[in-house]
Amino acid sequence: MNIVFAFLIFTAFLVTAYRQLTWIASSPEAVPPMQALTTGLIDSAGSAVTLVLGMIGVMTFFLGLMKIIERGGLLVILARLIRPMMVRVFPEVPPDHPAMGAMIMNFSANMMGLGNAATPFGLRAMEELDKLNPSKGVATNAMVMFLAINTSSLALLPTGVVALRASLGSADPAAIIPTTLFATVCSTTVAIIAVLALQRFFPVRPLGDAPLPPRPVAAEPETELVAETGSYPVWGSLLFLGAILGMIPLTILYGKTMSPWVVPVLTVFFLGFGVLRRVPVYEAFIEGGREGFQLGMRIIPYLVAILTAVGMFRASGAMDYLTSLIGPLTSPLGLPAEALPMALMRPLSGSGAYAIMAGTLSAPGQGPDTYIGWLVSTLQGSSETTFYVLAVYFGAVGIKRARHAVPAALMADLAGVAAAVFICSWLYPA
Repeated sequence: MNIVFAFLIFTAFLVTAYRQLTWIASSPEAVPPMQALTTGLIDSAGSAVTLVLGMIGVMTFFLGLMKIIERGGLLVILARLIRPMMVRVFPEVPPDHPAMGAMIMNFSANMMGLGNAATPFGLRAMEELDKLNPSKGVATNAMVMFLAINTSSLALLPTGVVALRASLGSADPAAIIPTTLFATVCSTTVAIIAVLALQRFFPVRPLGDAPLPPRPVAAEPETELVAETGSYPVWGSLLFLGAILGMIPLTILYGKTMSPWVVPVLTVFFLGFGVLRRVPVYEAFIEGGREGFQLGMRIIPYLVAILTAVGMFRASGAMDYLTSLIGPLTSPLGLPAEALPMALMRPLSGSGAYAIMAGTLSAPGQGPDTYIGWLVSTLQGSSETTFYVLAVYFGAVGIKRARHAVPAALMADLAGVAAAVFICSWLYPA
């Protein structure tokens, strides 16, 4: 992240300095490039804090609900249900550790397109994973794997994209769900393979001169919910996996109808589960909500840093130069210049990518039901804001050395773009 942060800012300054030195005002109202860069910097820093303040309420609410189901034992039940799969992907995490349950909830929320709900669960997962971290400040293999899967996106139901397409008059707003599923499966698969392949080249080295502490032998979680060792029968795990896979055709057929129900149903289900398990739901909610508020305040500096750097990169015009340079090379491969800004912006800025998608879908001569419209919609629905996720999640637990998280995440992003181009070219040829 140090290299990425410095690269974005230095590049933005150098590009702006060149534009300023060669700038000729086209009108009295024209804004000098260096002034535009300054405005972009200040606006991005302010919007980062505004974004966090908006997130705090959501984080407080969902972490409050999570504390209820944690005390009721639902996270342990879920962790033991998919233990055969999770222990292979996360061999360093004890099967009954609360981190397993938190990661499952994060993945489930991402699958349903509930990004705001997924973030609190993800932050809680990082806190639990950090309790197993023998070298504080350095990302563990489990942390890198968890974030790589997150940045690859797991969306089965891209509700926001479908809604935007419908508002712009698409004849079939949900047509991008199959392409999104294909692209997100490809990117997630590449993310897992990349993490496993790269981790041997990025060994854990302690920060500073301190020796690497020994790894805990029986890494016991510091929570009140530690279930006895064991798992449910294999048929139970297979049945649960079948139910998850069975949701895929349901999201394709009834996704638009289901999406408004998801958050209210989850809220009632979690609260009802706590009541049935005799959990003091109000006290548990307040305890979890307090943790969510503290997490929100802690990530402000990290979010300000990355969003300010991205804002400067955009305001400098470096993104436009990069698009014009790469566009002629990617157009013959199925990624036209009109869609290239979307592919480049998506890992950097979620709001910026959404704005580019909305502008592309509403541009004259394009629209949501053209090849470019399907492609940018698939890119938005099947990818994640990589550097935002890395900054927020690592920042929440004070990780300074991300090891192979960035290259693995970028490889997954590239695979997602390639998969989106392939499937859209096949199903919706220009």
